[in-house]
Amino acid sequence: MIKILAVDMDGTCLDSNGQMAPETLQALKTAAEKGVLVVPTTGRNVNCLPKALKNQDFYRYIISSNGSLVVDTQENEILFEACFDAETGAEILRKTKGMQIFKAAHIDRDFHTQGRILQLMVKKFFKDNSVNIIYVRNMKKFIRKNNKRIEEIQFFYKEDEGYRSRIKEIIADYPEITVAFSKGYAEIYNKKGSKGTALLALGEALGISADEIACIGDEENDISMFDVAGFPMAMGNGIEAVKERAKVILPTNDEKGVVSAIYDYILK
Repeated sequence: MIKILAVDMDGTCLDSNGQMAPETLQALKTAAEKGVLVVPTTGRNVNCLPKALKNQDFYRYIISSNGSLVVDTQENEILFEACFDAETGAEILRKTKGMQIFKAAHIDRDFHTQGRILQLMVKKFFKDNSVNIIYVRNMKKFIRKNNKRIEEIQFFYKEDEGYRSRIKEIIADYPEITVAFSKGYAEIYNKKGSKGTALLALGEALGISADEIACIGDEENDISMFDVAGFPMAMGNGIEAVKERAKVILPTNDEKGVVSAIYDYILK
């Protein structure tokens, strides 16, 4: 029996326009009503969850920033944390000097952007989900000055600039740090903070085994939870590495694949 359903947001619960269909929201609610713990599991920070999930009470736990945090929203407590220190973040940012990339960071559950242009771009992408997007003039100096642990750093770049290889080279100098790529951007976070690690930590805290956990995802940052969940399901729009690890290939996000996952597999 499935007791936890971990669901990715972008590319999974959200369609290609960044919206959650009413049918998808209702399916998630129905799963929760039937006793399944629905857990939003996302690369987003806590304060940029999709608008459709704001003020909903059918979920309690959130895995955010690719597993850097597991938050109990009822108690406002952090159940699991795997961030990295400010000095490491500042060093990584220093090594990108001269690269034409936009820089952002998740700190204290908020989204910080370097420069007004990226702030506007992120707000346009998140639309009405853009709570607490904070502008900073220089990310490296901001991180050093505030000396706070970092949930995640993000780089946005042109895919044809060869930056993916350069970013891999930079991150290779930090054995405790990993990077997940999507088209045009990279997400940098603590290796101990993957979605899979966070999902297992939540299961352990609740006394739920991996065999009782299902997950749905589509991108590289979802692979870690596919490797640990008992019943992984891939979106039809997902990358091949995700599909190869899945027990089920669902319809695409524009075809409401999450609805199929819940009614055809989880509840059935």
